[in-house]
Amino acid sequence: MIEQTILFAPLIGAIIAGFGWRVIGDMGAQWLTTGLLFLSCILSWVVFLGHDGETHIIHILDWIQSGTLSSEWSIRLDRLTAIMLIVVTTVSALVHLYSMGYMAHDENFSENESYRPRFFAYLSFFTFAMLMLVTADNLAQMFFGWEGVGLASYLLIGFYFRKPSANAASIKAFVVNRVGDFGFALGIMAIYFLTDSIRFEDIFAAGPELAETQLTFLWTEWNAANLIAFLLFVGAMGKSAQLFLHTWLPDAMEGPTPVSALIHAATMVTAGVFLVCRMSPIMEYAPEAMAFVTFIGASTAFFAATVGLVQNDIKRVIAYSTCSQLGYMFVAAGLGVYSVAMFHLLTHAFFKAMLFLGAGSVIHGMHHEQDMRNYGGLRKKLPYTFWAMLIGTLAITGVGIPLTHIGFAGFLSKDAVIEVAYAGSMGGYAFWMLVVAALFTSFYSWRLMFMTFWGKPRGDKHTHEHAHESPTVMLVPLGVLALGAVFSGMLWYSSFFGHTDQVAKFFGVPYAEASEHGEAAEGGESDGASSADYHHYVFSGQPGEGAIHVGPENTVLDAAHDVPAWVKVSPFVAMLIGLVVALWFYVWDPAMPRRLAENQRPLYLFLLNKWYFDEIYDFLIVQPAKSLGRLLWRRGDGDVIDGSINGVAMGIVPFFTRLAGRAQSGYIFTYAFAMVIGIAVLVTWMTFIGGAE
Repeated sequence: MIEQTILFAPLIGAIIAGFGWRVIGDMGAQWLTTGLLFLSCILSWVVFLGHDGETHIIHILDWIQSGTLSSEWSIRLDRLTAIMLIVVTTVSALVHLYSMGYMAHDENFSENESYRPRFFAYLSFFTFAMLMLVTADNLAQMFFGWEGVGLASYLLIGFYFRKPSANAASIKAFVVNRVGDFGFALGIMAIYFLTDSIRFEDIFAAGPELAETQLTFLWTEWNAANLIAFLLFVGAMGKSAQLFLHTWLPDAMEGPTPVSALIHAATMVTAGVFLVCRMSPIMEYAPEAMAFVTFIGASTAFFAATVGLVQNDIKRVIAYSTCSQLGYMFVAAGLGVYSVAMFHLLTHAFFKAMLFLGAGSVIHGMHHEQDMRNYGGLRKKLPYTFWAMLIGTLAITGVGIPLTHIGFAGFLSKDAVIEVAYAGSMGGYAFWMLVVAALFTSFYSWRLMFMTFWGKPRGDKHTHEHAHESPTVMLVPLGVLALGAVFSGMLWYSSFFGHTDQVAKFFGVPYAEASEHGEAAEGGESDGASSADYHHYVFSGQPGEGAIHVGPENTVLDAAHDVPAWVKVSPFVAMLIGLVVALWFYVWDPAMPRRLAENQRPLYLFLLNKWYFDEIYDFLIVQPAKSLGRLLWRRGDGDVIDGSINGVAMGIVPFFTRLAGRAQSGYIFTYAFAMVIGIAVLVTWMTFIGGAE
C-alpha cells in the first residue's frame, strides 16, 4: 500500500488542483498538491531506508492483453527504483514548497486567478509521470511515463504562453525529444520482435541469446543486442540532452525557475541515465553500443562545459552545467559501472536543484533580472541565498580532502566517475575529457558566484537598491537541499563505490569471491578487504538478478580503486586551477575577460553561439523542411489540388447537380416514365448476362 500511495498521491493532487480548484480555492490547490508530494516524499524515504536489496513486484491491474503481448501495470521495487523514488519525490516536494513563494506575485498572470492551480497541477502531473517511468515493470509502462514527462515538460516550459520565446522553447523541446523517442520506440519494437515480450524479467533473461542473434535493419546485418542498446540510448540522448540532441535544454529555461529545478536538473533529464542502468542486462552484451555511450557522454561533458564558460544568463549557465554532468553519468554507465552513474545522479540531484532554486531566489530578489552582467555585490542583500549557492558551488566543483572520503557530494561522486573513466577503455579519451570538463566546471561555477555576489553592483541602480532576500518558504528548500549537497556523498560512498561486495549487496546483485587467478568461486563473503584486495571480488549471477547487472568479466569497478594517486588528485587540481583563473578574471582583474574576448573573438563567438549547433540544424533541417512545406502548399495544394482536381470537380459536380435538379420536376408522369425506363434497362441488362434464364 505504501508503494501505491507514493505513485498515486501526485496524480490525485494534479486532478483535484487542475479540475477542482474553484471548489478548494487557489491556496487550497497549492497546499493540497504540496502536502501530497511531501507524503510521497516521506514514504519514499521509508522505502529507501528499509529496502532489503531484493526485487519486489507489486501488481496493480492488468493493462494490455493482445495475443502474445501482455502488459500488467505493476510496480517494480528494487534498489534502482528506491533511489529514483527519493530523488524524484524529494526534489518535487521541495520545488512545490518553493513555488508557493516564487509564483505568489508572478507578473505574467497577475490577472488570471487560475494560473497558480494550473501550475501546481502540471508539477504534480509531471511527478506522477516520472514515478510511472521509474517504477515500471515493463517497457509499455515505462514508455507511458516517458511520454508523460515529455507532455508535462511541454506544458511547463511553455507555461508563460504569452511569451513567443516560451512557446518556441516548448515546441522545440517536444520536437527534439520526439527524435529520441522514435529511437526508443524502435528499440521496444525490436525487443518485442525478438523476445516476444516486453516484461523486464523476460527481456533480461534473453540477454545472452540476443548477443548471439543477428538482425537485419536498414539493409544491414546488426548484432541484436548492440542494435537494441543503440536504439534505447538514442531515446536516452533525447531525454538527457546528450550531444546532437541537446539543443532543447538551454531554451527550456524559458519556463519558470522551479520548472528548471524540477525537470531540467534532477528528474526528467536523468530518465535517460535510469533507462541505461535499468536495461543493464542487455547493455552488458552490447560492447560496441556501450563504447558509443561512453564516447557521447565524455564528448557532451566537454562540449557543454566549454559553452558554459561564456554564458551570461544565470539559468543558462546552470543548464549547460546539467548537460555536462549528465555526460559524466553516461560515461560511468557506458563503462558498465552503473552504481557510480547512479551515485552521481543522486548527489547531482541535491546540489543542482539547490543551484537552480538559488538562481531563482536571485532572480526573484532582483525583480526577474537574469543577466549576470547586471548583478554584483549581492552577498549582503541576499545572505541566505549566497550561502546556499556557495554550498552548491563547493559541491559541483568538487571541494574536499584529496585521497580521502571526506568532502562535498560532488567531490566524491564526480571523482568516482573520473577514476572509473581512467580504469575503463576508450584509450584515455573519456578520462581527459572529464578532467578538462572538471576544470571548466570550476571556472564557470565560480564565475557565476563572483559575478553575482562579489564586486560592485552593475546594471540598474534602482533594482539593486530594492534587491531583497526571498521569503522563508523559498529558503527552507535551499536549506534542506544544502544538507544533501554536503552529506549525501559521504553517507553513501561505500554503498555506491565502496568494496565490491558492499556495492553488490546494496544493489541486490549476487557476487562471488575470486581465486588468485581471477576465476569466480561460489559464494564468497567479504572480510573487509583493503584497497589492494578489491580485485578479489566480482559481480556474478544471472541477468536480471538485482537492480543492475554487471558480468564477471567487467572489472572496471575493481580497477578504479587501484588507479594511481595522480589520477585521484587530478580533478581536485583541475578545480583549483578553475578557481584561481575565475578569481583572476572576476575579482583581481575584472577587465581581463573583455580583453580576452576581444583578442580571441572567433573562439568567443564560437562558444557564445554554442558551437553553432542551432544554426547548423536550422540550415540542414529546419529551412529545408519549411521549403518543402511551402512547395507542397503552393504547388501541391494550390496548383494541383485547388487548380486541377478541385477545378475539374467544380465543373463536373455542378453539371450533374443541375441535371439531377431538372429530373425533380414535381410531375407524377415524369417519375412514372423514369421508372418504366429503369425497368427496361434492368430487364435488358439481365437478359444479356443470362440472369433471366
